[in-house]
Parts: sequence; structure tokens; C-alpha cells
Amino acid sequence: MKDLTTSNIDRQNILNNRFAVEKVQSQIGVTGMLFNGEYLFTKQMVADFYEVDTSTIDRYLSSYGEELKHNGYILCKGKSLKEFKLQFAHLINEASKTTQLGLFNFRAFLNIGMLLTESEKAKQVRSIMLDLVISTINEKTGGGTKYINRRDVNYIPAAITEENYRKNLTSAISQCVIGHVTYKYSLITDYIYKAIFKENAKEYREILKLDSKDNVRHTLYAEVLLVISSFENGVGAAIREQYKARKKRLTVEEVKCIVDELAEHPMQKPYINDARTKMASRDYSFRDAYHGNIANYLKAVTPEEFERFIGDQSIDFDHILAENKDVLKRLKQAEDE
Repeated sequence: MKDLTTSNIDRQNILNNRFAVEKVQSQIGVTGMLFNGEYLFTKQMVADFYEVDTSTIDRYLSSYGEELKHNGYILCKGKSLKEFKLQFAHLINEASKTTQLGLFNFRAFLNIGMLLTESEKAKQVRSIMLDLVISTINEKTGGGTKYINRRDVNYIPAAITEENYRKNLTSAISQCVIGHVTYKYSLITDYIYKAIFKENAKEYREILKLDSKDNVRHTLYAEVLLVISSFENGVGAAIREQYKARKKRLTVEEVKCIVDELAEHPMQKPYINDARTKMASRDYSFRDAYHGNIANYLKAVTPEEFERFIGDQSIDFDHILAENKDVLKRLKQAEDE
């Protein structure tokens, strides 16, 4: 089980997931004081809930101040403090001359609960959070995350684009590269995977626990597919150029040199780095899959990404396919002609 007390990325992945945060709030039954549209808690209220001293809360505010502010801790002052006191003076037990008051919104309230190692209550809340994150994502995706990438509205056009450029590469391999058909395709594909996300197809399958019948590309995110499209198109063009210049077919080892050279090209670097970040971060958050070879690209998934994959912006891929099967069939026929 993930240790929220030690991992900023794990903490942020929960706090950026509004669906999980809403479930946690409902589960633990804490509301606070409703002010300007959100529930707020004083330092004393936070300390009372987690059964620690306010001095302990102060210590964590000192050590993790930036993180807590990022997630909703504020110093209320001026006109806002005056209005807050008028509404909640009977609850906050603060001196009337106080010029600023530290307040936690619910995200910051959970944030400090993720940090508190001294509190048994905080430990219980962390356990609830981790359970609800898993159940919320599974609920939103219909029970599984293997194909959560398909819930992105950008996936279908990216998959179509990748398939078209893939044909450019396979055609170049077929005509211009020596070797057994199946062997050379799979080996060169693995070279490209290694160059982009430092894993071959077999390693990727093991990390995502895919079955032998699962198509690796059907699980890749739109951004990763587009990088693969660009890469495959470049490799295919380079194979043809060398074939024309030399008037003889290339070996698989020579194609590997093309792949390695392209991977180091300055133009490719930003796109490859972005693909690694998307794959490492999203798979870790959504699929609980850890890509060790690109672990240094791991970041928290943004609130916008949660909306894209499990929120209102996500799509039902199977429903879209069913609705458009006739159109897709005609497009495929046109491509094959």
C-alpha cells in the first residue's frame, strides 16, 4: 500500500482527483464552516479532529507550508477576516484583535491528514482515502483501467493517425530491410518502444499485466501514440533514403542505428520526454502500474487530466465505436483501396 506520509506525488494524485475527495468528505462526515462557497477549518478544529496538539499542526505548517498552501491553506485577513468573524465568531474562539487567521479548506484538511504520523485518526483517514481512490476510478471506468486511455476524446484521432503512419514504416521495412517478416517487424518495433519509453513490448505487457491477446497500442495514451507516429514516420523515411542511396536493403542492426540516432535528435527530445511523463504519471495514478525505467519522469496527475479520463470530459469509447461503426468501416475501405 502507498505511504502517503512520504510521497508528495501520491498525496497530490488524491487531492487532484475531485471525485475521490468528494467521496472521502462524504465518508468521514466532516463539513466545517461554509464560507464563500467552501468548507473551512481552523487550526484548532483540525487538531481536534486528528487528536493532536495545535503545536503539532504548527510544526507541519512550518515544514510543509508551500504544499499546504497549494492545496488550499490560507491566511485570512482584512475584509475577508472581518466577514468571517462576523459569521463564525462563536465557533472560532479567536481574540477580536487577531489580524490574520489560518484556515484549511477540505483539500488542505486532507493534506495535513496525509502528513501526520503522530495521529491514529489520520492513519485511519489515509486508509479510507486510498480505498476510495481505487473504487472511484474503477466506478468511473466501469470496473477496469486497462483501457482508460480510450476515455480521452483525443484517443480515436490519435489511434487513426498512428495506424496510418505505421503503414509507412511497415511498408519501408518490407521493401528495404533484410530478414524474416515477423521477426524484423517485432524487433524494429521494440527498438522504437525502447527509444521512446525505455521498455520493449514484453516489458510493457508485464508492467500493465496484459494478456497475450491484448494489443499494446490499444492501451497507449493519445500523446504517446502521436510521438510513436512521428517516430515511425521518421524511421520509415530514413530507411527508404538509405535504401535508395545504397541500392541495397538494410540489416535490422542498421535500422537500430537509425532509431538510436533519431531518439537523440534535439527535435524529438521534448516530445519523447512528454510521452514518458504522460505514461509514467498516468499509469501510476490510474492503473497503479510503475514504470521503473522512466520513474524520474513521474509527476502528479493534474485535475484537468482527471476530468479528461474519468470526469465529464471523458467518453464512452465502446459507445462511440458502436455509433460510428458504419463511418469507420467506410474510412477503412477507402484507405485499403
